[in-house]
Amino acid sequence: MMKERGLPHSLRMMFSGGMAVGLGLLAQPLQAQETDKEEEAPQQMHRVEITGSSIKRVAAEGALPITVIKADDFVKLGSTTAAEVLSNISGNQTNFTTTSNVGAGRTVGAAADLRGLGPNKTLVLLNGRRLANSAFDGSAVNLNVIPIAALDRVEILRDGASAIYGTDAIGGVINFITKRSYTGLNLSAEGILPEQSGGAEKRFNLSGGLGDLDKDGYNFFGVIDYHSQNAAKASDRSFSAPGGRNPGLGMDIGSGNSYPANYYDINADQSGNPYAAAGCKPPYAFSQGGVCRYNSQAVIGIVPKTEEIAVLGKGTFKLDADNTASIEYLHSQSKVRTYIAPDVFGGDGSGTSSDYVINPNSPYYPGNGITPGSVSGGPLSLNWRSIDAGLRIGESKNSTDRLLFSLDGTLAGWDYKTGLAYAMSKASDSLIDGYLNSNMIREGLLNGILNPFGPQSAAGEDYLNRAKVRGVILDAKTQVTSLDFTASRELFQLPAGPLGFALGGELRREQASFNVNHALSDLVESSGSQDSKSASGSRNVKALFTELNVPIFKTLEAQLALRYDGYSDVGNTVNPKVALRFQPAKEIMFRSSYSTGFRAPSLYELNDPNAKTYTGAPYNDPVLCPGGAVAPGGIGARDCGQQFFKLQGGNKNLQPEKSNSFTLGMVIEPLPSVTASVDYWNIRIKNQINVIPENDIFADPVKYADKFVRNPDGSLSHIIDTNVNLGNVHTSGFDLGFAWRLPKTAWGNFGLSLDGTYVSQYDYQTETGGEYLNNLATYANGSVIFRWRHSATFNWSQGPWSAAVQQVHTTGYRDQNGGQIADGYKNHQVGSYTRYNLSGSYGGFKSLTLTAGIKNLFNTNPPASNVTDNFQYGYDARYADAIGRAFFVRANYQFF
Repeated sequence: MMKERGLPHSLRMMFSGGMAVGLGLLAQPLQAQETDKEEEAPQQMHRVEITGSSIKRVAAEGALPITVIKADDFVKLGSTTAAEVLSNISGNQTNFTTTSNVGAGRTVGAAADLRGLGPNKTLVLLNGRRLANSAFDGSAVNLNVIPIAALDRVEILRDGASAIYGTDAIGGVINFITKRSYTGLNLSAEGILPEQSGGAEKRFNLSGGLGDLDKDGYNFFGVIDYHSQNAAKASDRSFSAPGGRNPGLGMDIGSGNSYPANYYDINADQSGNPYAAAGCKPPYAFSQGGVCRYNSQAVIGIVPKTEEIAVLGKGTFKLDADNTASIEYLHSQSKVRTYIAPDVFGGDGSGTSSDYVINPNSPYYPGNGITPGSVSGGPLSLNWRSIDAGLRIGESKNSTDRLLFSLDGTLAGWDYKTGLAYAMSKASDSLIDGYLNSNMIREGLLNGILNPFGPQSAAGEDYLNRAKVRGVILDAKTQVTSLDFTASRELFQLPAGPLGFALGGELRREQASFNVNHALSDLVESSGSQDSKSASGSRNVKALFTELNVPIFKTLEAQLALRYDGYSDVGNTVNPKVALRFQPAKEIMFRSSYSTGFRAPSLYELNDPNAKTYTGAPYNDPVLCPGGAVAPGGIGARDCGQQFFKLQGGNKNLQPEKSNSFTLGMVIEPLPSVTASVDYWNIRIKNQINVIPENDIFADPVKYADKFVRNPDGSLSHIIDTNVNLGNVHTSGFDLGFAWRLPKTAWGNFGLSLDGTYVSQYDYQTETGGEYLNNLATYANGSVIFRWRHSATFNWSQGPWSAAVQQVHTTGYRDQNGGQIADGYKNHQVGSYTRYNLSGSYGGFKSLTLTAGIKNLFNTNPPASNVTDNFQYGYDARYADAIGRAFFVRANYQFF
């Protein structure tokens, strides 16, 4: 067994998971303070496997920057989902949260994004092994299916790890680790009530286990976890209630698919609206340029309704003193229900069967007695929104299953582990309400049943109800079958210590299928799956890797790793990693690493069915309505301020991504109660896989001329926005950690910690060989990279009482300032964002622990933003919490 080198106790605690920052950092020094007396007695040292290495070792001997968050700590502060837990990690610059599902289809649900490189470059593990990626976004794991009630801790490796775990660990690794075993029965219940309307949450979980692994030779335990959150509407919050009409941000944006409908008089070659002169029909319709615009973003739900349930069961059997066998099963499912503005029907001005037309014989034709106005007497092409059919309600379902058989232990002097796993992820998108059969709407307008300018008659309401389309329009499934094996041991003794060695391999079969229900999707133009086709793909992956832990001197050791991955569809790759750890004195340690990475395009990125959906924001046709002015041949109601179609989906011509990563850091302990760390990181990526932001395409129609597809009459059919290799990315920065365990006092134990990330560079290309553009502290490329983020926590405990105050801070940035924003407001800066969370716990009752707290203590609103890439307007829902101040209570009862 390796002997632990003479580190002070708190530094050993720190290296037990790298740098345990944020919540976890406080918990560990406090625990060390309480057990100092016990440390005087000899303790048995156990070798463990640490995230980022395949060699079992005494935990203090690791050399990689790892953040550890204890489950007890994030639960106390009211975190109810894995995405919320990771939102407090400074290095996680995620731009896809559950709220991002509003107005979007075929999504991952919620994803992690270390370093802002994209969710597809952050590897998410459960107990050190892969889950199946989300079926709709097959390059990332849906965080909503992680069973957080079963977790013991979360380990975040803030370093590239392709040489250890495989090709998609370029940005880092997040390892969710469940309890190893459990005995007893535990029930907890939690409720979260926002001060403002909408967004209330509830959570229940039951966990139980029996059998002592050491005494009885077995342990069985299981967890059932349920969580739900109610929706919140744009009108429920002051910052989102204005929708697209926010003069403080220079926004006066509305959809040309309006209620009352805009028309194009085909005979007179003129656009108009019967109610434009009278101000349209407030509060959501308004007059602009002789037509009506509909403030669609003022009526949506900004926070979706969600429900998650997870079941985890594990049985472990002791084969002998050194070997165990286990079986583990996870089933988790998530439902996300979104609410967006009523359905839209955009006329193309042709007067043909593809158009939405009202004829002079309709009772609702302008001038026929019901609808005011005077037109040419010929057919009118319409741009209409079906208010009487209600909001469009969609529901995405995601589920994950994993069955794992594993063996681990010691045999013939080798530490080994092996596992056979089958993982499956399913997803579906369903139309619940408000989506209408496009062909029936055309017929209803032609035959005069539907009124596009005002309220429906009883016959019209009945017709709309019969035109509603409900059901699953798209489903997908990914499957991963894998067999892995790792063995490690000390080969021999060097003058400075034992030489550690590991060897392992993996065989993996990946399959993905995407099925379109054309019986429904072809009926609804706004479904997001129009014209798409079913697709499937599969691949075989084989891997072989090795690792050495070399003690060069007593103060210097090296980690050397090499991994070969072979893909049946995109080729082979070999990736090395070299890490050094130098400790000249017990109070200071230096560490550094260099590695290369390779990420094969996922089956989803290659095979996702191409489909048309509407752009997230309204735009002007750069040819027929440049700058918002109708050009010759243009039609204002069709070409200006419209949500056009875009073609999105996979691309079989994608090339793999490649990367180089470098880190250099140090950890110091000037006093036994104080630890601090700083780590520099630098990552370069070639051939980044992503989509071109739709705003960029419309902002530069010359550069992206090949992305515009036009109809025979010159009008815009759609833009092409499928997956592409965009070019290179170069980012660098510093991770900072600090922890101070104050001396024990009569008033209790106090601790302070800080986890911060400073990004010094983030440059990207939108095409191979193109110029580098800045994304740091400025909105670009469809997102923003924050210059500084931190989470600071102050903890207190005394006897059965404990409390914590947490501050989460993000610096501001230059806003999107897109083409729809008024000229005087195109230099808007989004302000910094700071939230405080407060909680307190009491465990003095027998078997019962009570926790209460306040999230967003000072009810801080999200900083104002003029971003239009999202469905939510007035703020950026990806980076800020719309709920506001919320009160929570939690009770945990241990039956036995």
